[in-house]
Amino acid sequence: MVRRSLIAFGFVLAIFSLSCSTAFADTVETSFHVRNLTANRLCQNQVIPAANDSIPGPALTVKEGDTVIVHVFNESPYNLTIHWHGVFQRLTQWADGPEFVTQCPIMPGGNYTYRFNLTGQEGTLWWHAHSQWLRATVYGSLIIRPRDGQNYPFAQPDLEDTIMLGEWWNANPNDVENAALANGSAPTAADAYTINGWPGDLFNSCVSNNTYRLDVVPGQTLLLRIINAALNTQFFFKIANHNLTVVAVDAAYTNHFQTDVVLVGPGQTTDVLVTANQSSGLYYMAAHPYASAVAVPFNTNTTTAILAYPNATQTTPILPDLPAFNDTPTAFTFSSNLTALVTSRFWSSVPQTVDENMFITFGLGLSACDANQTCGGIFAQ
Repeated sequence: MVRRSLIAFGFVLAIFSLSCSTAFADTVETSFHVRNLTANRLCQNQVIPAANDSIPGPALTVKEGDTVIVHVFNESPYNLTIHWHGVFQRLTQWADGPEFVTQCPIMPGGNYTYRFNLTGQEGTLWWHAHSQWLRATVYGSLIIRPRDGQNYPFAQPDLEDTIMLGEWWNANPNDVENAALANGSAPTAADAYTINGWPGDLFNSCVSNNTYRLDVVPGQTLLLRIINAALNTQFFFKIANHNLTVVAVDAAYTNHFQTDVVLVGPGQTTDVLVTANQSSGLYYMAAHPYASAVAVPFNTNTTTAILAYPNATQTTPILPDLPAFNDTPTAFTFSSNLTALVTSRFWSSVPQTVDENMFITFGLGLSACDANQTCGGIFAQ
């Protein structure tokens, strides 16, 4: 009898705890329509897949604890899935998105509904297509704010904005991938890098208003959510004459540290605080690659956006002095300063002992070159 009472009490307690954890949670529901879009970024029209006719696609802004429901309609000519990059997917592994791993692709003309919960995570993540190279143009931000009654572990910023770094090809991204697979060589380097979908005015794009602009008020503190949506490129990111305070990476709060440059790899996110404490003017936010590998070609151009103070009289923004492309010491200094904020609500301790040793092998997927073909892979395969 006592044992039954304890079981019943435990069941009631579990239900009560669950109800408390979801009492302040909402359900966020939206739709993505992925279809071909004609876009001009570098003086030529290019047909590319995009979500809701925009690059980046729609931003998802939710609170910790919310349930997300996204109806995806595939109106493109390609198979499609959507991956929610960095989401834990507790008990919803089927909603993770990688094609042929956690789900079959959504075929052209089809649709699929993703549903998952975001309990236990706060900060900046993102979503992107996970079929071939569609994610070069099908992507967007996923912002998880504290639930009602909770605060950031830093002073509330006056303004928040998202900076999405990306790559642009004057080609269909799937064609770029297929050409590399057929030959075995590295994919053709991107023709440009982008901030929030635009190369910036250091590129000749033949399009007016080709540079993202963020207007600020002197004295404001900004929370910038920097997301690297590129497929192949790590970036150094700076704002001319402004210091940055790193407060989170990949939806995990960090101990604060000041820097004038951020390194962000493909798929990664970094949250920084910036104080608008400079004289009235225009300041470039700029990014270019960090590429330390020897003899690997890449585009050396710089993508820019503009941080604009009111009543600026200059016509040309100030450009920051970015690190050299192969500046590994700067890259190491940044990465080694990232440490977890142990007072975070979601911090968990790192295991101190090794329980299992694993021996892992991997292959390069090499195959023989056809007799009448010249291949660009290792060993001419």
